[in-house]
Amino acid sequence: MERCIAIAKKDLTAEFRTKQMLNSMLMFAFLILLIFSFSFVDLRGSHDRITELAPGMLWITFMFAGMLGLSRSFALEQEENCIEGLKLCPVDRSAIYVGKMLSSLVLMLIMEAITIPIFMVLFNYTIPNMFWLALVILLGTIGFLAVGTLLSALTLNAQTREILLPVLLFSVLFPLIMVLVPATANVLTYTSAIPQIRLLCVYDIVFFLISLIAFEYAIE
Repeated sequence: MERCIAIAKKDLTAEFRTKQMLNSMLMFAFLILLIFSFSFVDLRGSHDRITELAPGMLWITFMFAGMLGLSRSFALEQEENCIEGLKLCPVDRSAIYVGKMLSSLVLMLIMEAITIPIFMVLFNYTIPNMFWLALVILLGTIGFLAVGTLLSALTLNAQTREILLPVLLFSVLFPLIMVLVPATANVLTYTSAIPQIRLLCVYDIVFFLISLIAFEYAIE
């Protein structure tokens, strides 16, 4: 675990020096929400209608902004052939996967924590059950990154990786999205989201283990 944290710390240290990736994610998330706010300008302050639209708007924002981070997580290692240096490190390949996933998780959680207040301001909306919403967002983000980190490494050397990565990722994430949106809707309407949360936990565990095993072959 210490080696995973060391890899994540290396990535985060490099990122926080420039904040290039984090700023790009935040700006992209803000622009998406701004477009939604202009599209649904008549619904501002309409609590019931915004509650219906909020789950879709939030997860579209999170996933598309997170895609920017995923597309750059291994691309940075490709510069100066640093990926070969990682492979030569005396660590298991799974440690590289977990370290990359942890660094991406920290960046996405920061982006999401800033995006939610922006959403509330733009739509004049108060989010209830913040604890349960944070839990759903955390589980959804882990599932998103568990698959996304693997596919980011898998498409590293592809010439059309910018196109290939979203196509592959959203195809695999379709079951996760089908659970995330109803779970978020239930939280916002004071309905129990326990069944969806259980499914999210199962999805995260299964796809994390599969990705952990497959990463050794993907990074080659």
